Amino acid sequence: MSETTNWTRREFIIGMGAAAGAIGLHSCAVSGDRSAKGLTKEAEAITPVVDPKTLEKPNLTVGYVPVNDCAPFAIAWQKGFFRKYGLNVKLNREASWATSRDGIIFGRLDASPVVSGAVTNARIGAEGARHAPLCAAMIIHRHGNAMTMNKAMWDSGLRPWQEYNGNLEAFGKDFRKFFDAQPTEKKVWAVVLSSSIYEYFIRYLSAAAGVDPLKEFRVIIVPPPQMVTNVRIGAMQGYMVAEPWNTRAIKGNEGIGFTFAQGKEIWLGHPDRLLGVMEDFIVKYPKTYRSLVKAMIEACQYCSKPENRDEVAKLITERSFTGARPSKLGAPIDKFTRPGIVGEYDYGGFDNKKRVVNSEDTTIFFDIPKNIAQEPGEHSTFLWQSRSIWMMTQAARWGQIKEIPINADELAKQGWRTDLYREIATEMGIECPKENFKVERPEVFIDQKGFDPSDPIGYLKSFEIRADAPTHFYMS
Repeated sequence: MSETTNWTRREFIIGMGAAAGAIGLHSCAVSGDRSAKGLTKEAEAITPVVDPKTLEKPNLTVGYVPVNDCAPFAIAWQKGFFRKYGLNVKLNREASWATSRDGIIFGRLDASPVVSGAVTNARIGAEGARHAPLCAAMIIHRHGNAMTMNKAMWDSGLRPWQEYNGNLEAFGKDFRKFFDAQPTEKKVWAVVLSSSIYEYFIRYLSAAAGVDPLKEFRVIIVPPPQMVTNVRIGAMQGYMVAEPWNTRAIKGNEGIGFTFAQGKEIWLGHPDRLLGVMEDFIVKYPKTYRSLVKAMIEACQYCSKPENRDEVAKLITERSFTGARPSKLGAPIDKFTRPGIVGEYDYGGFDNKKRVVNSEDTTIFFDIPKNIAQEPGEHSTFLWQSRSIWMMTQAARWGQIKEIPINADELAKQGWRTDLYREIATEMGIECPKENFKVERPEVFIDQKGFDPSDPIGYLKSFEIRADAPTHFYMS
């Protein structure tokens, strides 16, 4: 068993204690059925453009996880987009990204968002991922996540990435200095799912700064609502998760840490969540699947519009969704959800310095801001199959698979259904890129190392720090 999943008995007890503590917090309670039910008045007023009787399976159970990226699901339910396309959807609140993924695999859910990387790694059988024919024909959003470091890391000298001005060496020195001073049990970072883009980002950043993440610290798995509590009790020093669980951590909120970097600072434009289904769902219910994707695309378009973002940020604070409302009287109800949705992002800190950055690309639901390089017809819900291959390079880099599959292109095509998305989007009058692969420019990555999907093996071998890197022996 790998370090990502090999918990000691002590860590298990700590984790259980953290879970118990989390249940006591208003925004972290996981007991009881808090799923959104029934139809809103807005939804009831919608006249369907698709007759439910023409669909193979109009009644669906769709999962979501209590983080900001449940927004399109909340909007599709609230505004009646599901109903518009002939669907009667029960939204099911999932406790973690593992239950969201496994709910699809074992048939409890018809569809659910999955962490970017989950579809690819289910296809290739990466360590920590169940081998299954998962598929996705659309991205729910890009960005919308961040890395949180605890107050001890701040006190040791670490600061938000933007204050390093691109100097990976300087960050690496501060990062190593902190971990060198810690006992083994305190060299721990957390992510929401093994073999996910979040795990890859933590390892990628560390390695880019010259710190080997396979040797210097451990990575454990913690559900999003338990992140803050686990840092507070000392079970881990940092984590990567989707908002609002980074914003909750900063001074003025929970005060247990600060945001080191948003995921977009590791890879600008990266995909975050995909709408996952099993392959046989698409085969058995093709009309139903098209309706589901159309409803979700419209919901993403709604979330994308600047004039709607205040409304979206408030809606997802409801108990049925994130439940992330501050307990302090007089505080805005969207204090935690607003920064990631509207783009008024506060990195926090413990020196009373203001670190609020206003940006259109904090979370990208459909329209891609002009500061991000894009191909003609590109929008954020479009899937580039080449990015599935990038996930494979990282799975190989960190020893989760022995090597990049020979049929990587075919596996990417099977899992990331760009062909279906293009058909469905075209039916909606949405233009799409004509290609399935693209080269990722060096400037979009934190280490300025571009990715050419035509040579994934060369790309993998270009990294000095990796699981299968050759060991060098020096004789005196």
